[in-house]
Order: sequence, then structure tokens, then C-alpha cells
Amino acid sequence: MITYAIFEAIDRPEAEELAIKAIEILQRLGANVCVSETLVKKYGDNMPDIRVCNRSSYDNIADVIITFGGDGTILSAVQSYITSDVPIMGFNVGKLGFLAEFVVTGLEETLKDLIKGNYKVITRSAIETTIDGETIYALNDIVIEKSETSHMVEIKAYSNKHFIGEYFADGLIISTPTGSTAYSLSAGGPVIFPTSPVFCITPVSPHSLTHRPLVVPDNQQLEFEVYSRTGELKLVADGKVRTKIKNGDIIQIRKSDETVKLVEPENSSFFDVLRDKFLWAEHRTNKEI
Repeated sequence: MITYAIFEAIDRPEAEELAIKAIEILQRLGANVCVSETLVKKYGDNMPDIRVCNRSSYDNIADVIITFGGDGTILSAVQSYITSDVPIMGFNVGKLGFLAEFVVTGLEETLKDLIKGNYKVITRSAIETTIDGETIYALNDIVIEKSETSHMVEIKAYSNKHFIGEYFADGLIISTPTGSTAYSLSAGGPVIFPTSPVFCITPVSPHSLTHRPLVVPDNQQLEFEVYSRTGELKLVADGKVRTKIKNGDIIQIRKSDETVKLVEPENSSFFDVLRDKFLWAEHRTNKEI
């Protein structure tokens, strides 16, 4: 029997409540459900005879991981399970939600479709870097940015050892196509179709207006030599600070061999998401002023 693991945004009551509702529906439909110890401690009385699992073992137990929260919750799940092939399905309890495509209205019908197999699984590329022996993965982006200071940083960028240029900015975003609608977009980067074989390098508040976002093939190995007046910078992966980096460090970023599988509505497309989130389908109407 297929097992569904519930991955809720911790300490977000609305996400936890919807997770409980989903568990009740899945149990009523005869599905095998696995939930975290944290959720059971809070709501155990509402979940009789439920299977309790440690979140760290979800990828060894579940066939599908269902998240309740927003894109950040999906990214947290990705960070935990990126080396596995378990598909992740996201219910959007947040605001915009490019990754968490499923809405909580019509929750029961959506879960019925899930059980019937009326969905599709798409594969997204990831990027990685290795620092001090640790491999750091990201589905959206890796960001090299200034530490707690108002001073800009200086970053020399290379692609397959070819010098791209030197950036004077608050930071530099290296995003996947999936991440093009995240931080990169807010910094002026382009929207990129998710399966495009590219990276995007987007400066954050660059000192020069001629430094524009740059799209490069994802078979390139990117290198960034960093410098800060304070002697220290931060490396952020999918919105989480992962490590400090120092002057003269060379950060190598490449396409990862690991991929991320996401569950999407059966008949949806990336353009549907763009129209929905960006309101591209909105028409101006004649109104009296």
C-alpha cells in the first residue's frame, strides 16, 4: 500500500490544522499515513491509530511526502530528502506559492485524485557547492551575500575558468530555472521555463547599473572569488544561511546530479501558474473614475 507522509510547517497553526484535516481525510479513504512525532504530541487525540515516524526517515518510508505551508516548507523538505527520489506534493497555506501548487480549497477532492493517481510528477534540476567537505544543495538558489554590514562585497565570477567580470553589490544570486521566480525575480532577474538547461546569475543591488542578470548554460562550472571589507560573507542556500565564507575563498557552483521530484496537478502547466500568480490573465475593465 502507498504511504503518504505529512510534512507540516512547524508552529504555523493554520498549516498544522490543515495537516490534521488531510490526515482525517486520508484515513477515511483507507490510505496509509505517516506523521511526525511533533504533530502527534500536539494533536494526538484527533489521530487514533496513526503511524508515527521520525521526519528524518520519511524518505525511507513514504511514497509521497505531502507538505502544508508555503514554498519555504517545500524547500525545507527538499533540503531533508534531496538525495532520495520521493516526490513532494505541496499545499499552499502561504501567499504566492510557485512550488506549492495545490490549494487547500477542495482538499478532499485533491486527496482523492492523489490516491487515484490523477497527478503528474515532474523533475526539477538542483545546484550544489562543496565547502569544507560538505555538499550544500539548493532547488531555488545559492546566494553569496554580505554579512552583518552595510558595506558592499566584491565577487569575481568565472565560468569554466573564463573570467565573466567583477561584481560590486550586496550579493550575488545563482539560481536554477525553478528559482528564477524566487529571490532572483525580486532582484530583477528573468522568468525562466523550469526545464531550461541554464543557470541565472543575478546581482543584488549592484553598484553599476550595467551589471544585469546573466543566463549561462548549466553544463558550466561557475566559480566565485569573494572579498568583503569585513573579511566575512554568508553563503545562503534556499533561504537558509549555511556557512560563513572568508576573503579569498573560491566558491564552485555546479549543476547537481541530484534532482527534485514535485507532484503537480495532472493538467497544469507552468504558464497556468504564471497567469495565476502574476495575474497575466487579468483584463482591464472600463470603470467610472
